Amino acid sequence: MTSLERLWAGWRSDYMQSVTGQPPSDAAGECVFCSILDSGRPDADTHIVWRHPAGVAFAILNAYPYTSGHLMVMPIRHVADLEDLDADEATAVWATLRSAVVALKEAYSPDGINVGANLGKSAGAGVPGHFHMHAVPRWNGDTNFMTAVADARVLPEALSVSADRLRAAWSSA
Repeated sequence: MTSLERLWAGWRSDYMQSVTGQPPSDAAGECVFCSILDSGRPDADTHIVWRHPAGVAFAILNAYPYTSGHLMVMPIRHVADLEDLDADEATAVWATLRSAVVALKEAYSPDGINVGANLGKSAGAGVPGHFHMHAVPRWNGDTNFMTAVADARVLPEALSVSADRLRAAWSSA
């Protein structure tokens, strides 16, 4: 069995540096999510799609999406473990995740949605220091020939287009 490959997308490194002001592999080990939040850049530039009204959680597009619309929902506070969320954060994260699912259904009409979290590096967390949950729209037959033949994914829309679609759906939900 082969592992899934990705098509090289050199713009991603530039994107990560543009939203954080730092290369993605910051030698200081700074959290990419915290860097985005602290950047002072507009949400449209950083692909933050929604912020919880209580100011403790937000939704952002995954810069390395599995499919178009792949969202991550997380607390604003840098906390690594699910069990370390306080009650307000847990409530806000869950409410934001629920809203994310509604917005994804409105914007993309998927046949289903994967919702989950990778808790810790050994479980596959790419940013294990900042707890986050994924919401990934799925369609019947969404594995195409590129995945089956070349072990690669091709995404049909830019992150900015996904963000615009989701913001519009979020505001109408």
